[in-house]
Amino acid sequence: MRRICILLVFAICSALPAVSQVLRGFVTEVISGEPLEGVNVALFGEGEISFGAATDSDGFYLLPRLTPGQYVLRTSYVGYVTYVDSLDIGPGQEIYQLDIALEEDEFQLQQLTIVDNAGGSTTFLSAGTERITPAAIERVPMPDITADLSAYLATLPGVVLVGDQGGQFYVRGGEPTQNLVLLDGMLIYQPFHILSYYTAFPTEVLRSVDLHAGGFGPQFGGRISSVVDAWSRNGNSSQFAASGSVSPFLVGTHVEGPIVPGGRFTMIASARQSVVEDAAANVIGQDIPLLFHDLFAKIHGRPNQHGRVSVSGIKTYDRGRVGGTRGIGAPDEVRWWNDAVGGRYLFLPGNLPILAEFLMSWSGHTMQLGPSEDLIRTSSTSRINMEANVTHYSPRGDLHWGLFARSLTLKSELGGLYQNLDLKTEYVTEAGIYAAPEFKLSSGTSISPGLRIHHFPSKSRLLFEPRLRAKTVLGNNELSAAAGLYHQELVGINDRRDAASVFTAWTAVPVGDIPRALHIIMGYRRALAEGMTVVTDVYYKRMRNLYIAEWTARPRLTTKLQQADGRVLGLDLRFEYSRAPYYAYINYGLATTEYEAMQSELVHWFNEVIYKFRPAHDRRHQINAMFSTSIYGFDISLRWQFGSGRPFNRAYGFDGFLLMDGSVNVFTEAGERRVIYERPFNGVLPAYHRLDASVNRAFQIGFSRVTLQASVINVYDRANVFYLDVFTLERSDQLPLIPSVGIKVDLQ
Repeated sequence: MRRICILLVFAICSALPAVSQVLRGFVTEVISGEPLEGVNVALFGEGEISFGAATDSDGFYLLPRLTPGQYVLRTSYVGYVTYVDSLDIGPGQEIYQLDIALEEDEFQLQQLTIVDNAGGSTTFLSAGTERITPAAIERVPMPDITADLSAYLATLPGVVLVGDQGGQFYVRGGEPTQNLVLLDGMLIYQPFHILSYYTAFPTEVLRSVDLHAGGFGPQFGGRISSVVDAWSRNGNSSQFAASGSVSPFLVGTHVEGPIVPGGRFTMIASARQSVVEDAAANVIGQDIPLLFHDLFAKIHGRPNQHGRVSVSGIKTYDRGRVGGTRGIGAPDEVRWWNDAVGGRYLFLPGNLPILAEFLMSWSGHTMQLGPSEDLIRTSSTSRINMEANVTHYSPRGDLHWGLFARSLTLKSELGGLYQNLDLKTEYVTEAGIYAAPEFKLSSGTSISPGLRIHHFPSKSRLLFEPRLRAKTVLGNNELSAAAGLYHQELVGINDRRDAASVFTAWTAVPVGDIPRALHIIMGYRRALAEGMTVVTDVYYKRMRNLYIAEWTARPRLTTKLQQADGRVLGLDLRFEYSRAPYYAYINYGLATTEYEAMQSELVHWFNEVIYKFRPAHDRRHQINAMFSTSIYGFDISLRWQFGSGRPFNRAYGFDGFLLMDGSVNVFTEAGERRVIYERPFNGVLPAYHRLDASVNRAFQIGFSRVTLQASVINVYDRANVFYLDVFTLERSDQLPLIPSVGIKVDLQ
């Protein structure tokens, strides 16, 4: 299949007519060799801009259809010395390749009074899509001295994390298993650690992260809620660098540098190990039975001028009891593993204005519940992925298209608790094609219709998914819109009645129609004044054929499935102030999520078979306020968050149930407990609010940069409820006030 994809890409590319006079290349940072995104590359002819482009996330630019003549090339980027060169483009040569390395402008960096986009401005937010940089992540207070993507995601108005534990996040009304998370093109099934402050990949290795909260383009598929598309750095190409950090939560290290002289091949690697089970638990005098670690490594190379190649790998492990120890209702221990390895090849065909990308990866995930010597249930999933993505450049717009093929293996041993679901071993194949032309109608105005055709040969299903994105700039105002149809043939089975239930089994849709969602998003951004920006998104999501757990009165996990429909309506509003030495923002999210399901047994409880309810992640109101500044060398960050109460299952009481399936001695058989509920999710938990604070101070000692941190999580020790156990009515709270100190040493 991989050979077929590559041959088909070459065949299509070869059929395209060759275009003469093309200027292309990569723009990188001179010392580290990392690609620079958003660099303006312009050709001036006779004093006017004749051709222009901006670099993509790989630092790549291409100016097609140049006319012969003499030009001045000017490359500019905030904080870097402007690169100027003269070019004489003749009629005979078709391809000009010019790679550019930019130097930092120290004087300009010192004089900047406005924090630019690289610092995390919402300028990159457009109709549900946001570019997240490490600089933006590092502003958010953490219990650990190292920053993490998880802390930043938790500040976004459309993202709900139900607790400090469990590693579950919900985006604009969608379930955790409806989120697609990629790292260097590799699928990560469980991207959060069991302590939800941390993702599976550290910020030290990240170059950028694109969060598509909805309305994502046709290059992504197989999920109906959101996409987190993360890319790692390539590693320093000129010198070795390393760092190490220690805190009561985590110890970690990372190293990077050139593999061969000249920096044509580089490496970057990291390792982290939690110590919260011992260190942080001793600080607060409370059991925190959580353990996790992760390993990441990447090799990147420039084998020739026309190509870039990289190989990445990641391994994670999590183990713990979500919710702590709770007597009769104490949760069972859960464990999971993530494993992934992938390769990427960027290729520039010799005589075409094209950038081709080839990806191949393997991803695996295993989850277990119960003691290792006597497992209650287990589930494992693996995927082999091959895809080719091509961008064809032209002056009036670009054409993005691609092919993909995948093979999945799903295995589960569920201990008989999943009554109508036979999950043993299942094989699923996927293949498809997509296209998304981008038309540049005028300066600042673009429209990109798209279509994804997704085929499941193993299920004999063919899905068509139209997509659309558009944007226009009118002075200080930017309007954007996105819409699309999405399907998810693989679903994660879980019982959301109990927040401590994080065990998930992946399966192909067992019966009925495939879950699908319609996204409609309208966005608006306005620069109010120097350093002040307001951004808003209004979104609507209609979900069909969802699979949820059947309602049952027995106090045990069951995922006897039923179908449901869902509707999400929301508003995200942000106000940002970004002017040195101050940075502040306030995010407000208003959302309502409603499910509608049908279950024949409910007629005996509520006199109806169709019922509507708010799912457990429906948080109507969210507020996140963040402030950071630098005073006398101290970096201070404060973050306050508020969330209205989430729904939960309120119980009237309990009774006993005894199955009379033969000769049963009612005097000796105890039977099972049964919960007598109100209507599903009819109760509301108390509101959630918390203040976090951190202070950092960095020192330069020789070749080392030492950073000290003091932080406090939950400053005023708010007793925020995690959940009420639906079977015991016992309350479990989130983490209390936790003071922390940490140290990080960067060597270069």
